[in-house]
Amino acid sequence: MVSLIKRPASLTEIALQKIRKAIVEGALPLGSAISEGQLAASLGISKTPVREALAQLRVEGLVTIVPQSGTFVFTLSATEVVEICELRQMLEAAALRLALERNRARLIEGLADVCAGMDKVRAAGDERAYLRLDSAFHEQFFANCGNRYFAEAYARIVPKVAALRTHLAIRPDHTRMSYQEHKQILRAIEDKRDKELMSILDKHIERTRSAYTRNIEDIAAADRATSAPLSAIGSRR
Repeated sequence: MVSLIKRPASLTEIALQKIRKAIVEGALPLGSAISEGQLAASLGISKTPVREALAQLRVEGLVTIVPQSGTFVFTLSATEVVEICELRQMLEAAALRLALERNRARLIEGLADVCAGMDKVRAAGDERAYLRLDSAFHEQFFANCGNRYFAEAYARIVPKVAALRTHLAIRPDHTRMSYQEHKQILRAIEDKRDKELMSILDKHIERTRSAYTRNIEDIAAADRATSAPLSAIGSRR
């Protein structure tokens, strides 16, 4: 049997992955200006693959390119946060119901593995690893729902949701309650308390929505008024 040879990632793909990760994990803060030259230097590549990666990130909604002004990490108004949370609630609830019907045992196994990982990284104080597992927890709904179109629809908003999750991680109570709710969701699935489960999920997502009030016109602008910027991409590992 002939084995397939894995094609090495192109420089554009490498730049895309690294810049996306920097946005999601907060090394490039919401609303911050992006310099093609600085990114190229920090990644050790030319500007061309960086420019191509930024064009793709614009399609994904993670980057805004303003003619004659520059390129910026996306930011959201409070209204847009509400809208993305509404979409997330609908998609996650629908995918979770399908996963319960079709793959409950595998769903439980996947969520239990993620929760075990959360226990370990929280004990180690690794916040970034916890946030990655937070995303992985919710992705289990789609991995087990048996509908690729649900998974593809959710994938379109995952980077923005993950970036918002990182943004809210500066609030210790938010992360602590999030962790507790993940455990509650798993226990409810194990005990077949499906009606209560949906209520827990709604409350879980609602906290992201309620973290912002309507009088915040722009998250990044509010951040600049209240806190110092995060470190640049080159200094985050």
